[in-house]
Amino acid sequence: MEPVVTVGLDGSPESLAAAHWAADEAERRKLTLRLLHAWPLLVPEPTRIPAEMDQNYWAKRIVHNARAELQARHPGLSIVGNLVADDAQDALLQAASESEMIVLGSRGLEPVESYFLGDISLPVVAGAERPVVLVRAEAPEEGPPPTPGTAGGVVVALKLHGPCDDLLEFAFATAAARGMPLRAVHGRSVPIHARVPWGVDHDVTEEITQDAQNQLSQALRPWREKFPRVEVADSVDLESPAKAVVRAAKGAGLLVVGRRKHRPAVAPRLGSVATAAIHHARCPVAVVAHD
Repeated sequence: MEPVVTVGLDGSPESLAAAHWAADEAERRKLTLRLLHAWPLLVPEPTRIPAEMDQNYWAKRIVHNARAELQARHPGLSIVGNLVADDAQDALLQAASESEMIVLGSRGLEPVESYFLGDISLPVVAGAERPVVLVRAEAPEEGPPPTPGTAGGVVVALKLHGPCDDLLEFAFATAAARGMPLRAVHGRSVPIHARVPWGVDHDVTEEITQDAQNQLSQALRPWREKFPRVEVADSVDLESPAKAVVRAAKGAGLLVVGRRKHRPAVAPRLGSVATAAIHHARCPVAVVAHD
Protein backbone atom coordinates (compact mmCIF):
# COMPACT_ATOMS: atom_id res chain seq x y z
CA MET A 1 0.00 0.00 0.00
CA GLU A 2 1.30 3.47 -0.88
CA PRO A 3 2.21 5.79 2.03
CA VAL A 4 -0.82 7.67 3.35
CA VAL A 5 -1.89 10.10 6.04
CA THR A 6 -5.18 8.86 7.50
CA VAL A 7 -7.76 11.04 9.20
CA GLY A 8 -10.75 9.71 11.11
CA LEU A 9 -14.05 11.34 10.13
CA ASP A 10 -17.28 11.27 12.11
CA GLY A 11 -19.06 14.33 10.70
CA SER A 12 -18.15 16.62 13.60
CA PRO A 13 -16.44 20.03 13.26
CA GLU A 14 -13.51 18.56 15.18
CA SER A 15 -12.94 15.80 12.67
CA LEU A 16 -13.18 18.30 9.81
CA ALA A 17 -10.54 20.46 11.48
CA ALA A 18 -8.39 17.35 11.75
CA ALA A 19 -8.98 16.64 8.05
CA HIS A 20 -7.77 20.12 7.07
CA TRP A 21 -4.64 19.68 9.20
CA ALA A 22 -4.05 16.23 7.70
CA ALA A 23 -4.53 17.51 4.15
CA ASP A 24 -1.96 20.24 4.70
CA GLU A 25 0.50 17.73 6.14
CA ALA A 26 -0.08 15.18 3.38
CA GLU A 27 0.48 17.83 0.73
CA ARG A 28 3.71 19.01 2.34
CA ARG A 29 4.99 15.44 2.61
CA LYS A 30 3.73 14.52 -0.90
CA LEU A 31 1.56 11.70 0.45
CA THR A 32 -1.97 10.49 -0.25
CA LEU A 33 -4.70 11.55 2.19
CA ARG A 34 -7.13 8.84 3.28
CA LEU A 35 -10.50 9.86 4.73
CA LEU A 36 -11.71 7.07 7.00
CA HIS A 37 -15.23 6.69 8.35
CA ALA A 38 -16.01 3.56 10.35
CA TRP A 39 -19.48 2.43 11.35
CA PRO A 40 -20.40 -1.13 12.40
CA LEU A 41 -23.86 -0.82 10.80
CA LEU A 42 -22.63 -0.23 7.26
CA VAL A 43 -24.39 -2.60 4.90
CA PRO A 44 -23.10 -4.21 1.70
CA GLU A 45 -23.04 -1.76 -1.19
CA PRO A 46 -26.56 -1.59 -2.62
CA THR A 47 -27.16 -1.42 -6.37
CA ARG A 48 -29.70 0.55 -8.38
CA ILE A 49 -31.67 2.06 -5.55
CA PRO A 50 -32.59 5.71 -4.95
CA ALA A 51 -30.20 7.65 -2.70
CA GLU A 52 -32.90 8.20 -0.08
CA MET A 53 -33.17 4.42 0.38
CA ASP A 54 -29.43 3.85 0.72
CA GLN A 55 -28.73 2.93 4.35
CA ASN A 56 -25.15 4.10 3.89
CA TYR A 57 -26.24 7.54 2.64
CA TRP A 58 -25.07 9.56 5.66
CA ALA A 59 -21.76 7.72 5.95
CA LYS A 60 -21.07 8.37 2.27
CA ARG A 61 -22.08 12.01 2.65
CA ILE A 62 -19.62 12.58 5.50
CA VAL A 63 -16.74 11.37 3.37
CA HIS A 64 -17.99 12.95 0.13
CA ASN A 65 -18.48 16.42 1.63
CA ALA A 66 -15.11 16.41 3.36
CA ARG A 67 -13.38 15.22 0.21
CA ALA A 68 -15.01 17.91 -1.93
CA GLU A 69 -14.04 20.65 0.52
CA LEU A 70 -10.47 19.45 0.84
CA GLN A 71 -9.99 18.85 -2.88
CA ALA A 72 -11.12 22.39 -3.64
CA ARG A 73 -8.45 23.71 -1.30
CA HIS A 74 -5.78 21.21 -2.35
CA PRO A 75 -6.46 20.50 -6.05
CA GLY A 76 -3.21 18.61 -6.56
CA LEU A 77 -3.57 16.36 -3.53
CA SER A 78 -4.44 12.68 -3.93
CA ILE A 79 -7.45 12.01 -1.68
CA VAL A 80 -9.21 8.68 -1.21
CA GLY A 81 -12.33 7.88 0.79
CA ASN A 82 -12.64 4.76 2.89
CA LEU A 83 -15.85 3.42 4.47
CA VAL A 84 -15.28 0.56 6.92
CA ALA A 85 -17.94 -1.66 8.47
CA ASP A 86 -16.19 -1.98 11.80
CA ASP A 87 -15.94 -0.53 15.29
CA ALA A 88 -14.28 2.89 15.03
CA GLN A 89 -11.54 2.07 17.54
CA ASP A 90 -10.55 -1.15 15.78
CA ALA A 91 -10.70 0.49 12.37
CA LEU A 92 -8.50 3.40 13.46
CA LEU A 93 -5.91 1.12 15.05
CA GLN A 94 -5.78 -0.96 11.87
CA ALA A 95 -5.50 2.20 9.78
CA ALA A 96 -2.72 3.50 12.01
CA SER A 97 -0.66 0.40 11.27
CA GLU A 98 -0.97 1.14 7.54
CA SER A 99 -0.31 4.90 7.66
CA GLU A 100 2.57 7.30 8.08
CA MET A 101 0.42 8.98 10.72
CA ILE A 102 -3.20 9.08 11.81
CA VAL A 103 -4.99 12.33 12.64
CA LEU A 104 -7.98 12.66 14.96
CA GLY A 105 -10.17 15.59 15.94
CA SER A 106 -10.31 16.87 19.49
CA ARG A 107 -13.13 18.38 21.46
CA GLY A 108 -13.06 22.16 21.65
CA LEU A 109 -13.79 22.56 25.36
CA GLU A 110 -13.14 25.31 27.88
CA PRO A 111 -9.70 25.24 29.57
CA VAL A 112 -11.13 23.82 32.79
CA GLU A 113 -12.47 20.89 30.76
CA SER A 114 -9.79 20.82 28.08
CA TYR A 115 -9.44 17.10 27.44
CA PHE A 116 -8.57 15.73 24.04
CA LEU A 117 -9.33 12.13 24.70
CA GLY A 118 -12.58 10.25 24.40
CA ASP A 119 -13.51 6.59 24.50
CA ILE A 120 -12.10 6.06 21.00
CA SER A 121 -9.08 8.37 20.94
CA LEU A 122 -7.40 7.09 24.12
CA PRO A 123 -6.93 3.48 22.96
CA VAL A 124 -5.73 4.70 19.55
CA VAL A 125 -3.16 7.07 21.07
CA ALA A 126 -2.04 4.45 23.57
CA GLY A 127 -1.94 1.54 21.12
CA ALA A 128 -0.92 2.87 17.70
CA GLU A 129 2.61 2.08 16.54
CA ARG A 130 2.68 5.12 14.24
CA PRO A 131 2.32 8.79 15.24
CA VAL A 132 -1.15 9.95 16.26
CA VAL A 133 -1.93 13.67 15.89
CA LEU A 134 -4.75 15.28 17.86
CA VAL A 135 -6.20 18.51 16.45
CA ARG A 136 -8.60 20.90 18.11
CA ALA A 137 -11.40 22.56 16.18
CA GLU A 138 -10.99 26.30 15.60
CA ALA A 139 -13.71 28.89 16.08
CA PRO A 140 -15.77 29.21 12.89
CA GLU A 141 -14.81 32.02 10.53
CA GLU A 142 -16.06 33.23 7.17
CA GLY A 143 -14.70 31.36 4.19
CA PRO A 144 -12.66 28.15 4.25
CA PRO A 145 -11.39 27.21 7.70
CA PRO A 146 -7.70 27.92 8.29
CA THR A 147 -5.41 24.97 8.74
CA PRO A 148 -5.13 24.54 12.50
CA GLY A 149 -1.68 24.87 14.03
CA THR A 150 0.15 26.60 11.17
CA ALA A 151 1.41 29.41 13.42
CA GLY A 152 4.52 29.08 15.57
CA GLY A 153 7.09 26.31 15.41
CA VAL A 154 7.44 22.68 16.37
CA VAL A 155 8.13 21.88 20.03
CA VAL A 156 9.44 18.43 20.96
CA ALA A 157 9.53 17.16 24.55
CA LEU A 158 12.56 15.02 25.44
CA LYS A 159 13.02 12.96 28.60
CA LEU A 160 16.62 11.92 27.77
CA HIS A 161 16.08 8.50 29.36
CA GLY A 162 16.90 5.95 26.68
CA PRO A 163 16.73 6.24 22.88
CA CYS A 164 14.29 8.67 21.28
CA ASP A 165 15.22 8.50 17.58
CA ASP A 166 11.65 7.90 16.36
CA LEU A 167 10.47 10.95 18.28
CA LEU A 168 13.23 13.22 16.97
CA GLU A 169 12.91 11.95 13.40
CA PHE A 170 9.22 12.83 13.35
CA ALA A 171 9.78 16.25 14.94
CA PHE A 172 12.64 17.23 12.63
CA ALA A 173 10.91 15.89 9.50
CA THR A 174 7.75 17.83 10.36
CA ALA A 175 9.66 21.04 11.03
CA ALA A 176 11.56 20.61 7.75
CA ALA A 177 8.39 19.92 5.75
CA ARG A 178 6.68 22.99 7.20
CA GLY A 179 9.73 25.27 7.10
CA MET A 180 9.33 25.88 10.83
CA PRO A 181 11.89 26.24 13.61
CA LEU A 182 12.19 23.43 16.13
CA ARG A 183 12.52 23.82 19.88
CA ALA A 184 13.59 20.86 22.01
CA VAL A 185 12.48 21.08 25.64
CA HIS A 186 13.64 19.05 28.62
CA GLY A 187 12.11 19.49 32.04
CA ARG A 188 13.76 18.13 35.16
CA SER A 189 12.42 18.49 38.68
CA VAL A 190 14.80 19.89 41.30
CA PRO A 191 15.92 16.97 43.51
CA ILE A 192 15.48 17.02 47.27
CA HIS A 193 19.20 17.30 47.97
CA ALA A 194 19.31 20.60 46.05
CA ARG A 195 16.79 22.23 48.33
CA VAL A 196 17.93 24.35 51.26
CA PRO A 197 15.93 26.38 53.81
CA TRP A 198 16.28 29.58 51.78
CA GLY A 199 15.43 28.05 48.40
CA VAL A 200 17.77 25.93 46.27
CA ASP A 201 21.49 25.36 46.19
CA HIS A 202 22.52 27.13 42.99
CA ASP A 203 25.77 25.18 42.71
CA VAL A 204 23.77 21.93 42.60
CA THR A 205 21.16 23.26 40.18
CA GLU A 206 23.87 24.60 37.87
CA GLU A 207 25.50 21.18 37.80
CA ILE A 208 22.16 19.49 37.09
CA THR A 209 21.34 21.99 34.35
CA GLN A 210 24.74 21.62 32.68
CA ASP A 211 24.54 17.83 32.77
CA ALA A 212 21.06 17.88 31.22
CA GLN A 213 22.18 20.44 28.62
CA ASN A 214 25.08 18.21 27.58
CA GLN A 215 22.75 15.22 27.22
CA LEU A 216 20.27 17.29 25.22
CA SER A 217 22.96 18.62 22.88
CA GLN A 218 24.29 15.10 22.33
CA ALA A 219 20.81 13.76 21.51
CA LEU A 220 20.17 16.57 19.02
CA ARG A 221 23.57 16.59 17.30
CA PRO A 222 22.95 13.86 14.65
CA TRP A 223 19.55 15.33 13.80
CA ARG A 224 20.93 18.84 13.38
CA GLU A 225 23.40 17.35 10.91
CA LYS A 226 20.69 15.39 9.07
CA PHE A 227 18.37 18.43 8.84
CA PRO A 228 20.80 21.36 8.48
CA ARG A 229 18.08 23.74 7.26
CA VAL A 230 15.96 23.36 10.39
CA GLU A 231 16.55 26.16 12.87
CA VAL A 232 16.95 24.48 16.27
CA ALA A 233 16.79 25.86 19.78
CA ASP A 234 16.90 23.89 23.02
CA SER A 235 16.18 24.55 26.65
CA VAL A 236 16.45 22.83 30.01
CA ASP A 237 13.88 23.85 32.61
CA LEU A 238 14.24 22.88 36.26
CA GLU A 239 10.60 22.20 36.95
CA SER A 240 8.08 19.42 36.50
CA PRO A 241 8.60 17.99 32.98
CA ALA A 242 4.85 18.11 32.36
CA LYS A 243 4.62 21.79 33.33
CA ALA A 244 7.69 22.67 31.26
CA VAL A 245 6.27 21.02 28.15
CA VAL A 246 2.78 22.53 28.42
CA ARG A 247 4.27 25.98 28.99
CA ALA A 248 6.63 25.59 26.02
CA ALA A 249 3.69 24.63 23.78
CA LYS A 250 2.01 28.04 24.10
CA GLY A 251 1.96 29.60 20.64
CA ALA A 252 3.46 26.49 19.00
CA GLY A 253 2.24 25.07 15.71
CA LEU A 254 2.71 21.49 16.89
CA LEU A 255 3.78 19.78 20.11
CA VAL A 256 5.50 16.40 19.75
CA VAL A 257 5.64 14.07 22.75
CA GLY A 258 6.72 10.48 23.13
CA ARG A 259 5.06 7.30 24.32
CA ARG A 260 7.05 4.25 25.33
CA LYS A 261 6.01 1.20 23.33
CA HIS A 262 6.78 -1.15 26.19
CA ARG A 263 5.54 -0.05 29.60
CA PRO A 264 5.10 -2.18 32.74
CA ALA A 265 1.71 -3.88 32.92
CA VAL A 266 0.76 -1.92 36.04
CA ALA A 267 1.83 1.45 34.61
CA PRO A 268 -0.60 3.89 32.93
CA ARG A 269 -0.80 3.54 29.16
CA LEU A 270 0.58 7.08 28.76
CA GLY A 271 3.30 8.81 30.76
CA SER A 272 2.76 12.01 32.73
CA VAL A 273 4.21 14.30 30.05
CA ALA A 274 2.10 12.86 27.22
CA THR A 275 -0.99 12.94 29.43
CA ALA A 276 -0.44 16.58 30.39
CA ALA A 277 0.24 17.55 26.78
CA ILE A 278 -2.87 16.01 25.28
CA HIS A 279 -5.08 17.30 28.09
CA HIS A 280 -3.85 20.88 28.32
CA ALA A 281 -1.93 21.99 25.20
CA ARG A 282 -4.03 24.16 22.90
CA CYS A 283 -2.03 23.41 19.74
CA PRO A 284 -2.12 20.11 17.80
CA VAL A 285 -0.30 17.35 19.67
CA ALA A 286 1.55 14.45 18.04
CA VAL A 287 2.10 11.36 20.18
CA VAL A 288 4.94 9.23 18.82
CA ALA A 289 5.56 5.68 20.03
CA HIS A 290 9.22 4.84 20.54
CA ASP A 291 11.44 2.29 22.30
